[in-house]
Amino acid sequence: MAIGSRLRLLTDKITEDAAQVYSLYGVPMQPKWFPVFYVLSRGESKTITEIAREIGHSHVSVSKIVREMVQKGFIREKKDKTDGRKNLVGLTAKGLEINEKIAAQYIDVNNAIEELTSQTKHDLWKAMEEWEFLLEQKSLLRRVQEQQKLRESSQVKVVAYQPKYRQAFYDLNEEWISTYFKMEPSDYKALEDPEGHILKKGGHIFVALYNDEPVGVCALIRMNDPDYDFELAKMAVSPRAQGKSIGWLLGKACMEKARELGASKLYLESNTILKPAISLYHKMGFQKVAARKSPYERANIQMELVL
Repeated sequence: MAIGSRLRLLTDKITEDAAQVYSLYGVPMQPKWFPVFYVLSRGESKTITEIAREIGHSHVSVSKIVREMVQKGFIREKKDKTDGRKNLVGLTAKGLEINEKIAAQYIDVNNAIEELTSQTKHDLWKAMEEWEFLLEQKSLLRRVQEQQKLRESSQVKVVAYQPKYRQAFYDLNEEWISTYFKMEPSDYKALEDPEGHILKKGGHIFVALYNDEPVGVCALIRMNDPDYDFELAKMAVSPRAQGKSIGWLLGKACMEKARELGASKLYLESNTILKPAISLYHKMGFQKVAARKSPYERANIQMELVL
């Protein structure tokens, strides 16, 4: 808000002075017309689309300025001889006359800006170029979203499973499974008896807490398999808590536990329609492997992570 307000105040002040500068030199032009006028002052007629692209304004904005300048007799519109569907915009005789008259104004304004710049510690042009470039790469909105995510994810705690989280472990998994697929027998076995089906067999369960409320869960299930030590499974995050890097934090906790236990590989199964989940697994370092027999109908992709 402060940056926007300061820029608007500076713009208003410069625009107010600019209007008086035109009056000083007897040039009957509004400051907002200048970018369009300057593009056309080189002598070549252009379409509104070309002008808009060159000065970085919207097509609607340029169209409005062109209409105003046509009414004042500075520019004219005509059909393109090579393409009748296009309208070309160019300076009229009056516009060309102003183009000659404004030459002295250019010199004085340029010298005034140079003098002003020489008295400053920071180069405004370079600063604007840097901001424009950086905001083009990543918008202010996106940067705020990332900071929000960092702040909120720092408030997430990942803890080991306790019996008081049994219902949350069931509910969070049942919610996402039922949203996309259907609960299967293997789901009920693990979710209804996590202690017997996962923990007592050498597995581990992690719970993500946000404001002390369980909002995400993930299990590290011991596998009886010559290729893999553990399966990363039963990861679920409440829709109400998404965007806080909870999946990443849970996955990281499972990876660290697996390394601590001496595991060399992690295995998981998923479905390719779960694009955010697949993206997360790739970010964690998982790679697709050849299909294996799965106890789940919904599984159509298998992945592994070499620890």
